[in-house]
Amino acid sequence: MNVPRPCVDRKDLEEILKDLGLESFYREKLPLSKILEINKKMINDDPPKCKSDLPFYFLKKLMMVNATARKTECTSVCESNCDDTSSTDELNLDDLLVSLNMTDKLNPLDIITALFLCSDVFVQQELALKMSMCQFSVPLLLPNCDTERCTLMLWAMRDIVKKYRPPDLSESKGFIEERIVLSELPMVSFVRLGECSLSKSEILNKLLSNSEQYHDTFVHHNMECGDSPRRISDGLTEITWYLPCGNKNMDIFSEPVAIANLRGDIASFEIQYSFLCQTSAAIFIFFDQLDSEFKLLTNKNHKAQIFLVGNQQSKNFTFDSVKKLATSLALTKNNILIKSKQTNDADFVKLLRNRVNDVVNNSQKKMSVEQMANVAHELGIIVDENSPECQAGKKNADAITAEIEDTLQYKKDQLPLQGQIWKELTCLEKEEFRLRKVGSENIENYKCNLQREREKLRKKQNNYAMSKAMTSFITAISSQETERRYFLKWLRINLDNQSRIKLSNLREMYKEKCRDSENKQEIKEIDQRLSSSSLGTEHFFREMGQIYEASLYLPETDPSRQQLQHLPKLCAQLLLDGFPLELVDGDASNIPLRWVSDVLSQLNDLVSPKNKILVVTVLGVQSTGKSTLLNTMFGVQFAVSSGRCTRGAFMLLIKVNEDFKKVLNCDFMVIIDTEGLKSPELAQLDNSYEHDNELATLVVGLSDITIINIAMENSTEMKDILQIVVHAFLRMKEVGKKPQCQFVHQNVSDVSAHEKNLRDRKLLLEQLDEMTQAAAKMEKKEENKSFTDVMEYNPDTGNCYIPGLWNGNPPMAPVNAGYSEAAYELKKNIIQQLGKCGSASNNILEFRVWITSLWNAVKHENFIFSFRNSLVVDAYMRLSTEYNKWEWEFKKEMYTWVTKAETRISNCGTVAAKSEITDMKEFITVLKTDIKYLHQCVPSVANKSFTQGKPCM
Repeated sequence: MNVPRPCVDRKDLEEILKDLGLESFYREKLPLSKILEINKKMINDDPPKCKSDLPFYFLKKLMMVNATARKTECTSVCESNCDDTSSTDELNLDDLLVSLNMTDKLNPLDIITALFLCSDVFVQQELALKMSMCQFSVPLLLPNCDTERCTLMLWAMRDIVKKYRPPDLSESKGFIEERIVLSELPMVSFVRLGECSLSKSEILNKLLSNSEQYHDTFVHHNMECGDSPRRISDGLTEITWYLPCGNKNMDIFSEPVAIANLRGDIASFEIQYSFLCQTSAAIFIFFDQLDSEFKLLTNKNHKAQIFLVGNQQSKNFTFDSVKKLATSLALTKNNILIKSKQTNDADFVKLLRNRVNDVVNNSQKKMSVEQMANVAHELGIIVDENSPECQAGKKNADAITAEIEDTLQYKKDQLPLQGQIWKELTCLEKEEFRLRKVGSENIENYKCNLQREREKLRKKQNNYAMSKAMTSFITAISSQETERRYFLKWLRINLDNQSRIKLSNLREMYKEKCRDSENKQEIKEIDQRLSSSSLGTEHFFREMGQIYEASLYLPETDPSRQQLQHLPKLCAQLLLDGFPLELVDGDASNIPLRWVSDVLSQLNDLVSPKNKILVVTVLGVQSTGKSTLLNTMFGVQFAVSSGRCTRGAFMLLIKVNEDFKKVLNCDFMVIIDTEGLKSPELAQLDNSYEHDNELATLVVGLSDITIINIAMENSTEMKDILQIVVHAFLRMKEVGKKPQCQFVHQNVSDVSAHEKNLRDRKLLLEQLDEMTQAAAKMEKKEENKSFTDVMEYNPDTGNCYIPGLWNGNPPMAPVNAGYSEAAYELKKNIIQQLGKCGSASNNILEFRVWITSLWNAVKHENFIFSFRNSLVVDAYMRLSTEYNKWEWEFKKEMYTWVTKAETRISNCGTVAAKSEITDMKEFITVLKTDIKYLHQCVPSVANKSFTQGKPCM
């Protein structure tokens, strides 16, 4: 509906960047660390007051995946319009007309284009990913009026992963999950020729939306600020995807399809139009008149099917020109769509939908975005992946992943140090502290033997030569910063792609074998392979940590040891760059303490004296959305969609802006994401309680605030975990601080939830108090009378209710704005709480010492972690007491009986004895009767213990 305007020039770009306050980022691109840093604006609810506020307001909303991010009107504009029309009661139509025609607003597309032009490639990737999650269209071809060339945004879209269910998988309930740039789909493009009275983008939104749930995928004229003239975004080509869910009553298109939308007149953007013609299955051309542009439309090289879309109500529309062009292009009546006066929008969209459906179902032309790069090269379009650093990073990553055929075998061959040896080392470390198997052996000798065993295992690790994969990995992450970042992104992408394919195949095998219940052993083997087949960048960093720790057992002058001394600094730099560090190895349930300590020491050296930190952790049952919550709150990207749940615990560093350091009294915020507790695959193991309780105690002990993530159906399990954490804290002298607790109740959308759940919150606290008192009594620390004596918790402010993640039915549902807003309120609350306890912030070296002492305390704990909750502990203690009483009574009876029996036997044959027992056979019968009586006493005494109101396990 926008009036065509000439192609923008450099002056337009300079003006708009200046207006937006982005001019400094045009040459020196905006980094991700700048967007993620904690600052005043992060917890400021004020809307943007001037144009320079708009970009970071948009980024703040978008990084939290808020679907309202494109509402970008300044309050100053709203207020001035309001003041102009209401400041006087006197009628002045001239002033009213002037105020209505004020164009001090910016089109959202201009803001998006400016941000993409001013951001580095890693920010562009984040923007595209978050926009896709909001179901916004993302840039396919990005115009730049400075260079007068456009760029294919292939790299920017690399991180977008989509799941959908085509019709052929509906019955089996299967699904397809893949990176969208690799999906070969038909693309249908929508363009405008000349002036057009129909709003192409608004019609597209209706085309892609169900009647019961409309969504603005594309910015259009009737959106907030959508009617503002575009200044730098003409020539922008956007793309989105329609993906079916497998329900024919809900799906608009039964097959997946890509939808492209070119902004501006194709007469002004012939290169973009040519690109679309060569990559699309069909092009729908919106027009009002067709007098002079036949040559552009009749290009023989353009093989896409052409559809003409006109508006009969336009004064410039003529049937003659349509007929002439239709004859020239040999179009049928199905290729011409005319909106008449008698056709309303709903009927017209239905007609358009039918035509697109025909194209999708019958098209032989399918192309992935990755394949479109070849067309882009031919047309002189820049491809964002063509930079030398990107290609070098890709080459290094491909060299590593090309060798992977069987994941399990690859891990054994290329990453051997983290396998069985590391698990044995973990068991030895814990046994050194717990001494469970010492028996009657001298304790000091036993410990010395364990240390010798540990040294043998470290020597065994050192006997392995560094594998080819690890040599390539360490070389690649030692390269310059941009290339290193590209390499790690490419490696993660490649590994995720391979894992996704392998896991999909294993799931299919598992499903087939489950149909035959006799194949129990095979099912068990496939289940084990499913658990062990994950391979991510964390495995390479884990191996690097083991290589480093093993090298410390070599002599200091050994060249092999000296060559590896730079590894902690390398990892510390990656932490500063925004990459996560594995704190707890999820497979071995252990912390490589020396490795983590040395990385943190190097980190401290890199940032000193600005080294104060506050720690936020999340804890919850598996698959309750912990990583998603952290990603939404802080804009980070903990893994959530690679077919693998988080294992262990990962820490991420977020910088605190200078203007906010005085409020928080820290320089960095550490975010720790943890493995889901109560994992079904771990539940089969004997030590599953121990694993969960150790992890929970560690992360709660490390944190200043712990987010306890609860889905209503597993709240009991979380209470069990919390009881053990409290009990462990009472037992461990090393825990010298009170972590704060914030309960997050997921999937609760009722506005009255906080009020209605007051009783439940009170009941929860009463139960936790009861458990704390029981634990304190057992530990003889009865001064701890309530849960809040051990952990900081306020029932009124310490609970947050968050609605469901999706607004509608995936895969076409955007993230629920209510979810984003609730996560934002939680984030504000947490930052405010941290501000109050900011004086207690640690520096990085203190945090390092704290990790070591806390983990050692956890390893010392030999008893409490083996239980489900404090009630079971209490039951066990009572039962043990009863058992000891019963054992003593039984021993006393046995002693008395043996003494009497020995006396009788020794007296056998004497005159006195003969008077009592005349026959030896009769004597033996009496002894047997006594033994039988004692044997019967065992169950009766035990039964008496349980029937007298004693708790049992």
